[in-house]
Amino acid sequence: MSKKTVKDLDLKGKKVLMRVDFNVPLDENGNITDDTRIMASLPTINYILEHGAALILMSHLGRPKNEPDPKFSLAPVAKKLSAVLAKPVIFNDDGLVTGPETVAAAASLKPGDILLLQNTRFRVEEKKNDPGFSKELAGLGDVFVNDAFGTAHRAHASTVGVAQILPGVSGFLIQKELDFMGKALEDPARPFVAILGGAKVSDKIGVINNLLEKVDILIIGGGMAYTFLKAQGYEIGKSLLEADKIELAKELMTKAKAKGVNFLLPVDIVAAEAFAPDASFKVVGIDAIPQESMGLDIGPETGKIFTKAILSAKTVIWNGPMGVFEMPVFAKGTEAVAKAMAKSKAITIIGGGDSAAAVKILGYENGMSHISTGGGASLEFLEGKLLPGIEILQDK
Repeated sequence: MSKKTVKDLDLKGKKVLMRVDFNVPLDENGNITDDTRIMASLPTINYILEHGAALILMSHLGRPKNEPDPKFSLAPVAKKLSAVLAKPVIFNDDGLVTGPETVAAAASLKPGDILLLQNTRFRVEEKKNDPGFSKELAGLGDVFVNDAFGTAHRAHASTVGVAQILPGVSGFLIQKELDFMGKALEDPARPFVAILGGAKVSDKIGVINNLLEKVDILIIGGGMAYTFLKAQGYEIGKSLLEADKIELAKELMTKAKAKGVNFLLPVDIVAAEAFAPDASFKVVGIDAIPQESMGLDIGPETGKIFTKAILSAKTVIWNGPMGVFEMPVFAKGTEAVAKAMAKSKAITIIGGGDSAAAVKILGYENGMSHISTGGGASLEFLEGKLLPGIEILQDK
């Protein structure tokens, strides 16, 4: 999927309307606690400004109830962005997002100027992809750049509506996602290994189905592994189980066999008597899980098997932790996978969400080829779904 990028535009003298993902975490005093998303947008922002354009940025933040809410104002983001760019960022606390003062500010922008709009979700029309609101937003600029991969799976006014009016291209962040994730799914260097974890099979059915068509090895860990183990006839004690997905788990394992995919499940686990960081625990084989215990991590033998598979690969995609990584004592399995990927010579891709958080917490982020910036968007991409915010951009 080859989309035009910001490099395909003549930017001189233009007003660029750009969708970014500034949905950053704030503490109770309105301070930004993690500015990763702001920093990630800087290459595209700087490129646009350096090429003689004025820039109008739009983003959502949090989940306001479709009306202005000071708790979700982008004011702290404007302040932070201004500090990192070392230049003023114009910002109006405009509950209408495209009210008269914002329209006037946009009209008077000179090349090199930046205007940040107020939270697009302050308008009920945003999530409805309302043509009227899309027109108001599009009226502020000459061309549209989408660099918010994290919201590309949503057909909203600021992601899809404006691209139906203005010529739309991708920024460098979305381009990187398409280069890494797109290539891995369309034409991977092999062996291609996918690792899936997290709590529920139901969240990943589409992903497993799509990946079984593409991978050489599929590794399953985390809470979702226990439904597969149960489907193989093992007793799993009080471990997480989706009883209504046992038949499906059997079907998926049969499909893997038919496709010649090596389907790896845990051979040992860390079993604890309670879901707590100080619970007493022990490592047991999957044929010896105590009735009163629950599996909270993969065991060391499993870690070795998964590591060996990862080190044999040329492409690895990982989505979802191997255990309850938020509790250090049950983070060893997740760490084993992160460590193997960092050590590997393969193209290593982290599919957003909890895996991205785990890799950062455990300190392996610099060892990865690509860490996706979208949780839900990455999952839908891995499922093979078309992302409306990307589909609508101009093809090369």
